[in-house]
Amino acid sequence: MWNRIVEVLSYNPQEPMIFSSGVFLILFLFFSFIYMCLERKTSARLLFVTLFSYYFYYKSSGMYFFLLAVVTVSDYLIARAIYRSRGNQRRGRWLVALSLAIDLGMLGYFKYTNFFAGMLTAMVGGNFQPWDIFLPVGISFFTFQSLSYTIDVYRGDLKPLPHLLDYAFYVSFFPQLVAGPIVRARDFAPQIRRPVVITRDMFARGVYFIIIGLFKKAVISDYISLNFVDRIFDNPTLYSGFENLLGVYGYALQIYCDFSGYSDMAIGIALLLGFRFPMNFNAPYNSSSITDFWRRWHISLSTWIRDYIYISLGGNRKGKIRQYVNLLLTMLLGGLWHGASVNFVVWGGIHGLALVGHKIFRTEMLHHDRHHESRGWKRVAAMILTFHFVCLTWLIFRNHTFAGVWVMLCQIFGNFHPELIGQVVVGYKYVLALMLFGYLSHYLPNRWQEGLISWMKRGNVVVDALLLALVIFIIIQVKSSTIQPFIYFQF
Repeated sequence: MWNRIVEVLSYNPQEPMIFSSGVFLILFLFFSFIYMCLERKTSARLLFVTLFSYYFYYKSSGMYFFLLAVVTVSDYLIARAIYRSRGNQRRGRWLVALSLAIDLGMLGYFKYTNFFAGMLTAMVGGNFQPWDIFLPVGISFFTFQSLSYTIDVYRGDLKPLPHLLDYAFYVSFFPQLVAGPIVRARDFAPQIRRPVVITRDMFARGVYFIIIGLFKKAVISDYISLNFVDRIFDNPTLYSGFENLLGVYGYALQIYCDFSGYSDMAIGIALLLGFRFPMNFNAPYNSSSITDFWRRWHISLSTWIRDYIYISLGGNRKGKIRQYVNLLLTMLLGGLWHGASVNFVVWGGIHGLALVGHKIFRTEMLHHDRHHESRGWKRVAAMILTFHFVCLTWLIFRNHTFAGVWVMLCQIFGNFHPELIGQVVVGYKYVLALMLFGYLSHYLPNRWQEGLISWMKRGNVVVDALLLALVIFIIIQVKSSTIQPFIYFQF
């Protein structure tokens, strides 16, 4: 018994702690009890949550949790030094550069060393053997989150937090620690020492988002991944073009349900603890343009790269050509953020070119402003076109080689075999039914979601809690026996 407890509480690289795991759900019950006991003891509560957050990260990345501490302490001290140097712009710039060097240097070493070393070796005709460098989970998220803090202090948009504990709490807060949303200090800081108030609306929304997030991740994403999508992408030549096309549609749904499911659970857990996070997804496949897509997909990242990369490069302030170049560079860097691989850079570049092309088409040819929206059949056609463009780029995102992309495209356009459609539908009826349900629920209007939340609000807290417990129990019973890490953990 004791050995089992030690095993569960210790770091296991094969079983990272994720929101959809039974271990986390059980630990969260004990955590919530202690959290509420410390409701009126602010500093003790912040310390308890911070320690739990570090343990949560330890369960995901082992002893590399010290990186989180390094980022926290360094940026806390640098931000305070920047604030004291308000009259000395040169010193402030050097301090921001120091923060960038620490955070991006750490991110660069763990995430990009092998990538750039391999490229340099290939350029000189050498043979590179990748070094054994562990990639800590979520390092791209917490470094970006911490960077936004020091930059905001430098820009004068934010005063530094007065206590190291407050900043450690902000950076490490476990609901968003390893896969976002990337929460800005300006939004989160006012909530840190505020008394814990969980309204009926917050509780109902929290339960709702946890249930929806669990279902998206543990049921839809994991099931279609294991039983269909992974098989297609691993061996596309074994399947017809129709199956390959369904595999692409399946991956589009899988990555959406996986990532938005995590974000939903993070938002829901935060609400149950009395904190509000910004929404990270807003029905991205409802987009009528690629610009609209990036206003709806991974909103916390897209706004981050807009505010701290695109605007820093000059944004749209230096003429149209420079604006287009800035947009392309921003998306190339956004692609690189997703992974140390050429396919991610190409994926980002294609999206950048599409954004530039759409901006030119909208402003120079149609003479529409940024607020114009298509209506009727034009909007439907635009949504279909945008969705399929995004799906095409998911091919590049999911495949690690361009040969794999080409093979799947050849299968889709050269070996479609429409005569097999009936057999495929029957053979994968459960997968396709789940995919159909996933897409239909995605396209439901927001008022349906608000209606469900209103219905939950009309009940009482006990009923909502029992509903959550029941859903968790059912999902644990039906989900895959093997833990499927969130896709964005690798970023």
